[in-house]
Amino acid sequence: MTVALTEGVDLRGWTTLHLGGPAAAMTEASDPDQLRVALALARERDWPVLVLGGGSNLVVSDAGWDGLVIRYTDATIERTDRGDVAHLRVGAGLGWDALVARTVGAGLAGLECLSGIPGRVGAAPIQNVGAYGQEVVQTIEAVEAVERATGEGTLIPASECGFAYRDSKFKGAWRDRYVITAVRFALTIGGAPTLRYPELAKAVGEAPTLASVREHVLRIRAGKSMVLDPVDPNSRSAGSFFTNPLVAPGTLADVDMPRWPTDDGRVKLSAAWLIDHAGFAKGEVHGGAGISANHVLALIGRGGPTADLVALAATIRAGVREAYGITLVPEPVFVGFDRTVDELLG
Repeated sequence: MTVALTEGVDLRGWTTLHLGGPAAAMTEASDPDQLRVALALARERDWPVLVLGGGSNLVVSDAGWDGLVIRYTDATIERTDRGDVAHLRVGAGLGWDALVARTVGAGLAGLECLSGIPGRVGAAPIQNVGAYGQEVVQTIEAVEAVERATGEGTLIPASECGFAYRDSKFKGAWRDRYVITAVRFALTIGGAPTLRYPELAKAVGEAPTLASVREHVLRIRAGKSMVLDPVDPNSRSAGSFFTNPLVAPGTLADVDMPRWPTDDGRVKLSAAWLIDHAGFAKGEVHGGAGISANHVLALIGRGGPTADLVALAATIRAGVREAYGITLVPEPVFVGFDRTVDELLG
């Protein structure tokens, strides 16, 4: 089995920020065997490997990626029903919102509030994607992966993945150890939609259905330019650039601001509120980057270099820290840089 390589690929066309330099080479793999061949080639040539899904959570340096980019394309779905639970095995290359649309259409509850999130299924466990009161950890049974160093396949139960708020071992201790090839979900057949956020509950109204919840989530996200739209320059973002801070109870208790208790006893604050009240506004332009006109938490590429976006993120982080003593944590993955994220952003 051989690997078809495309050299010198401009990564700007493969990320939602439309930023970044070239990759040394790119290839596709549609199953674990092709993936193993690609990984073996990378080891043979001493290339670092970047697994690219929808490119919606990446900040690529202006220097690009001096290695191999692998696009895993398996988009198959297998379903087995047991009682009122549908067990799905989904290829990591399927578009995330395509999965949500199909499950909602089939009357399967558990993913409806995650409508409109860009990217691929394989990225969902890494970030533990979440929105409007749902997190993907609530439905994941296990993750299938291939170990990069050996090519060995493995099945990892959800209980071992270290899922936390926008986090997992794939993002931390296991970073660069595995390539996710499929995700197994357990969804409720004929289940009721999740309505934990007042904004969403108010929009949906009485007698909500999975379809109506999905429709309103998409509408809300589109109003914030959080749904990819080629004619909307404000959607040239990586979604929410910073995560909502998790802090100890009593932090900033004298400040009247949005806050939500979490299951682990901490309190979640609104990163968007902090940015806004630290003096940053929607629509601000900072060189070749800017803040979305529709959501202060979304940083957008405006045709300039990645360095402009990084400088803007650093300015925002410093401003929030100075105003409130909170250090915001970026959500996207930074690739191709010769410094750590904290060194880049300060």
